[in-house]
Amino acid sequence: MERKKVTSSDVAKRAGVSQATVSMVLNKKYNVSFSKEVIRRVEEAAQELGYELPKRRVKKENRREKLLVVFCPNLTNPYYVMLLQGIESRATEQGFGLFVCNTQRSLELEERYLKMLPALNPQGVIYTCNPSRCFMSIVEELSRTIPFAVINNQNEKLDVDAVELDNSKLGRIMARHLLDLGHKHVAYIAPPLTVRQKQRSKRVEGFMKEFREAGLGDNVVIKAANESIDKDVPGIDSEYRIGYDLTKELLAEEQDLTAIVGLNDMIAFGILDALYDEKYKVPGEMSVMGCDNTLFAKMHKVSLTTIEHFVIYKGRDACDIIMKKMKTRQSRYADMEPVSIYHVEYEPKLVVRGTTSYPPGIQKKEGKRKTSKKKN
Repeated sequence: MERKKVTSSDVAKRAGVSQATVSMVLNKKYNVSFSKEVIRRVEEAAQELGYELPKRRVKKENRREKLLVVFCPNLTNPYYVMLLQGIESRATEQGFGLFVCNTQRSLELEERYLKMLPALNPQGVIYTCNPSRCFMSIVEELSRTIPFAVINNQNEKLDVDAVELDNSKLGRIMARHLLDLGHKHVAYIAPPLTVRQKQRSKRVEGFMKEFREAGLGDNVVIKAANESIDKDVPGIDSEYRIGYDLTKELLAEEQDLTAIVGLNDMIAFGILDALYDEKYKVPGEMSVMGCDNTLFAKMHKVSLTTIEHFVIYKGRDACDIIMKKMKTRQSRYADMEPVSIYHVEYEPKLVVRGTTSYPPGIQKKEGKRKTSKKKN
């Protein structure tokens, strides 16, 4: 017959003390004091009955937390907030937490965060823009042990997984919309067009290419902010101010413009406010376009014509890529880790709202035609 297992209750009964006292005495709880007599009785009772303390479960010290690290160039533009929303929604579904590194477009901060990665021990890293060129070798080296996904400009060649964006195509769609309306004299306002921010230049180049093919390349004014702006910590209104201030300059310098384009929606909001202050009617006297289809662009009072390129979905896809890479590494085939590069791309869509229309001259001609018909 199997012998009944001795419990702490049996020891307590034999020693004439409570079960809690047995637990504290035998577990050497030094923050509670007992008389020598009580300690002796408990220890003797345990020994006589053959009582053994239950084995504690030892925590695995090398257990990794379910953590993803996300690199963002700034958090003042709703575009990056939308990307984070997409990433976080998918990460939460899978039980992951996020550690967000806001680099503020600073090389020093980006390098500092990259050096922190081994200590953070994440299970994946997502870049919401292209890594700085000087750190590409570090990123590619780290990606051999940590799954990386980059939401990047399609024209950049990276040996890491990417959710791609053809910025050149975005620029061409914006230009084609204005050309179809009959605009021939237009301006494009952008943040600094530096080598580091190649994705910005690609969007402008696509816009220019479409106008050149229409024989109107000389009629486009490119107005970019000073490079020093990128060296400052971005404020909540940095891109809005670029749109506002450069529009004021344009209106003083150019007389024939019928449309002004912002590289993104935040710049376009600044353009709209500057035109409002200068008493321009939008779109009657000046058409305005943005890009990203952020929340504010949809508001009735703003009603900004813009480009939708499915930002939140890109964040979710970047997270999905990390999950796929993790699963692949956990279940190897034939003792070898497969090498796979994922690439996802969405087709951008024009969203026409209330800030673009025909140029003033074309509107007047149509107005005269309608008037003449009424007289007949």
